[in-house]
Amino acid sequence: MTVALMWEARAVPGRGGDLLDWARSQDVPGTPLRRETFRAPGDRVLIITWWDAPYDAQLPELPEPPGELITRPVHRWRFESVASG
Repeated sequence: MTVALMWEARAVPGRGGDLLDWARSQDVPGTPLRRETFRAPGDRVLIITWWDAPYDAQLPELPEPPGELITRPVHRWRFESVASG
């Protein structure tokens, strides 16, 4: 099974680049199948990691960024891959 972990943070206005740099510098323990990093208007950063693991497996997560970079706690979601139909 493939599990995707999504990590999304919103930077303090004008600090989106700093948050993006911080997020890119964070290593995820273990070896995900894939890792992608995105940015969006509103100084938001999104990272998705894909893992070959059961849905409820203990998987490494990215940490919370330093408080001075973000406007709210990080949002985290977990998804499992399903066959396209």
